[in-house]
Amino acid sequence: MSEDLLRYDRMVERALRGVVRETLQEVADQKALPGDHHFYITFMTNEPGVQIPEHLKKQYPDEMTIVLQYQFYDLAVDEENLSVTLSFNNKLERLIVPLSSITTFADPAVSFALQFQSVVPDDMDDDDESLPTAGTPSVKTQSGSAEIVTLDAFRKKQQEK
Repeated sequence: MSEDLLRYDRMVERALRGVVRETLQEVADQKALPGDHHFYITFMTNEPGVQIPEHLKKQYPDEMTIVLQYQFYDLAVDEENLSVTLSFNNKLERLIVPLSSITTFADPAVSFALQFQSVVPDDMDDDDESLPTAGTPSVKTQSGSAEIVTLDAFRKKQQEK
């Protein structure tokens, strides 16, 4: 099998994270969620660039899910981060979340979800067994019948040829 010098897994990862970025940017621009849309965003709290209050870091040392629905303020999005103010125990707290730390983005109003898996960094060898599994986001759609296909499965099929 030929080596994937183009790294389609990374291209797909960037493209689907772009869906998250564009969605959040649209909401930030409109300063409101359209219709019944609302988002569940799960992210890794221990990733570089994540900025959350220390008490939340202690409560959620690895992963945290936030909900953008009724009470969120000052949503902002740039190429790398989303930032938002949320209320925790009646206290407003600012969170900065790198888009790369997001593991799940879901909009239950339309049964849409993206689940991101680890992707091997550019400077690491794909054959290193100690690395996280390279993969792509899985997509769930409104019908709920979408087949989840990871690039790992695709690579294995290619190797078998």
